[in-house]
Order: sequence, then C-alpha cells, then structure tokens
Amino acid sequence: MRLIVLPLAVVTLLIGCNGQKTKEKSKESTSESYSDSLAYTDEALLDSVQYQTFNYFWDGAEPVSGLARERIHMDGVYPNHDKDIITTGGSGFGLMAILVGVEREFITREQALERYEQIVGFLENADRFHGAWPHWLLPSGKVTPFSKKDNGGDLVETAFLVQGLLTVQAYFKDGNEREQQLAQKIQELWEEVEWDWYTKNGEEVLYWHWSPEYQWEMNFPVGGYNEALIMYILAAASPSHPIKKSVYEKGWGVDGQIAKDTTYYGLETELNHYEHSNAPVGPLFWAHYSYLGLNPKGLKDQFGDYWKLNKNHALIHYKYCVDNPKDYEGYGKDCWGLTSSYSINGYAGHRPEADLGVISPTAALSSMPYTPEESKQFLRFMYKEQDSLIGKYGPYDAFSLEEDWYLPRYLAIDQGPIPVMIENYRSGLFWKLFMANEEVQKGLKKLGFESPEITNTDD
Repeated sequence: MRLIVLPLAVVTLLIGCNGQKTKEKSKESTSESYSDSLAYTDEALLDSVQYQTFNYFWDGAEPVSGLARERIHMDGVYPNHDKDIITTGGSGFGLMAILVGVEREFITREQALERYEQIVGFLENADRFHGAWPHWLLPSGKVTPFSKKDNGGDLVETAFLVQGLLTVQAYFKDGNEREQQLAQKIQELWEEVEWDWYTKNGEEVLYWHWSPEYQWEMNFPVGGYNEALIMYILAAASPSHPIKKSVYEKGWGVDGQIAKDTTYYGLETELNHYEHSNAPVGPLFWAHYSYLGLNPKGLKDQFGDYWKLNKNHALIHYKYCVDNPKDYEGYGKDCWGLTSSYSINGYAGHRPEADLGVISPTAALSSMPYTPEESKQFLRFMYKEQDSLIGKYGPYDAFSLEEDWYLPRYLAIDQGPIPVMIENYRSGLFWKLFMANEEVQKGLKKLGFESPEITNTDD
C-alpha cells in the first residue's frame, strides 16, 4: 500500500492489542500537552477522524476484492472465519469513504481509480441473485450465509452498495477514457439489479431476501420506517427493473400508516418509527444509511419532511442522553448517541427505549449534518478526554463508562457513515453527486418527492 501523508496538525493514535498508546504529534504541537494542543481545532479534529475512518476502507480493506471487511478486531479475536468476510452494504459506505480520501488529499485520484477498478471487477464476477448481491461474500466471490436461510440476495445491502457505486460513477463519469469506462461498468451493474423481482411475484411491497435454496422463507417484507428508504428510491429509479409507485405507498408507506408520528422529548418524530409498538424512535443509524447520498435537506413527500425527521431523531437522542433517565455514568452533553453496535453482551440495537448504557461513537459523529454543535462536542470529548477509546481506524465501535467496558474492535457499517456524513456536513459532496443522477431524480419524482435538487425538466 502506498504511503498516505497525514494532514497537518493531525494526531494519529496507535493503539495496540494490549491497549497501550503511543502518540505521534505534529511539529507544531510537540511541546504542548495533549489536552491543550492548539492543533485540536475543530477542523483538525474533523480531518483526523475522517482520515482514520477512511483508512478502515483503505488500508483495512480485504486485499483480494478491495472491498470492506465486515469487522476488524485489533485484539485479533474473531468468531469463526469472520476476519476476511466482505460486507456488501458496508462496502457501499466504504466506496464513498474512499472519495473522502481523494477530496481531503489522503490519496490521489489515480489511487482511488485503481481501487475502484479492482472493486468493480470483483463485483462483476461475484455471486448475485436476480442481480442482488448477498449480505456477505468471501474473497472468492462466493456467498457465505449471514444466517442459515440468508444465503442469497439481500436487497437492502444491495441498495447501500448501489448508492455508493452511483456516487463513484458521478465522480468519474466526465473524466478521462479510463474513468468513463469505470462509470459505464457501474451503470451495467446498476441496471442488472432486478428490483421489481423482489416484490415476490408482484406483491406491493419489496422483500429484503431471496435464496435459491430457501426461496422467500426469510419472509421479510420491508414496510414502515427504518434504514431502508434508499432501497425503495433506487427501486423506483431503476432504468431496467423499476417498481410501481404503489409498491412504495402500500409497502413502505403501509397505506399511510407510516405518517402517524408521535412526540418525544418535545420533538415530533415526523414518521412512525415502529409499526407494531409504541417505541418513539429507532437507533440513530436510521438517520444515516439512506442519507449518505440522498440529501434530506428540503426533501419531502406525502408522508413527511425528511430533514425534520432526521434532525429531530438526532436531537431526541441528544436530549435523552442529557436527561439520562437511567443515571448512566458519562451520559450528557459531551457523551451521547445510541445505535446498533457491539455491546457488553454481543450486539444490540441501542436506542432510548432499549438503552444498555452503551454509547456508539458513530451515532453522534454521523449525525454531524443534523446536530453540528452537539456532534462536535462529542468529537472533542472523545479526542481530548477519552483518547484510550480511539485506535488506528478512529473511535472504537462502542463503549460503556458505566460498566468500564470497551473492546478495540470496529464494524464497517459503523465506521463508514462517519467520514461520509462529516463530508456532507463540510461540503455536501455526496449529496451533490448522488442527487445529480438523472435516474435517481426520475425515481424521486415518480414517487412524489420534492427537493430543491430535483430539476424541472420533463421525463
């Protein structure tokens, strides 16, 4: 791997498996203490966390495919054969993170192009099921089961991957001949996904999974609000296998039931987060995954206002942690944000109604566009006061000050949104790239969305 030059004033924290730290400081700050260093301006901190999390997908990539490993455990302890398992959805986030590397000059455009050519070549030959990739792949390109019956196409993970591919396509499509060839290959992959087939013989809802061995036995129709809005938008936007508007309205929108919001911590949730319970809000990744490319600013449809939805979602988590009804140690203005992540006993979907005292850094950091000041408070807290919780690829996946618990481990789906959403906060890069796609715009218009970024040209 070619050398990547760190941006000025960035401090790299190298944390080994034994938890011991070494700190390499820039020349400007060698004589100053860690906490007082003038290098720790907000801009330098943003550079630092973007660099470290980008590197998960650059230096930490699975070498055969160039795609993202599902997880990287700095302690070297892995379940089963998981070390080199490739995550397709997390790789979609990683594709975008690599563009952060280009824009912030961590790597060159040429280096990124080479990596993307490697990735696209791998994806062309990897297992697909009616055009959809599985949740997990092996370096051989063969599917490996996420769970027993989940050994076929995963349409939600595919949507996250396609969202990333389309932003890469937008970045390179007007470039030189080689870059245009990459863009064309991405177009072919996008057109090969049979979104409409995943309506299970024409039902008015999209199904998450299909397996050649188990068919539709996973039986997961995706309806009601969660992280998968991007799947329905891409399915409507598909130039080759589109869904009808009614699939969105009846499936995702649950015949309008999705619009039945509630109020929590004085803020309207805008949509109904849980169709079958009274839980007010979901984990914060719901406000991130679909909006890495999809710009929620000014985005509205018959069901809701998506900027209000996501901003209030993040603020509710913030207010909940400041209120701290369970009196967990550390919770407050500096330390907040709950989402699905590693937890004290395995993995858990942390949220206000299911709070285990575990903070997941991706929750606050990836909410930077919605809650910039609150998210920066968390960023400063982590890098100035909790630097033992930061390693080679940025903040570790989760921690509990209440239980004095953390593991030096990372998950692609949690690290990926951090550099991307911070870049959207800083420059709007990915929102500009994705929303400029003419097919995406047609899909949004087809579903009745309004956005300042939708042009008024006729279909």
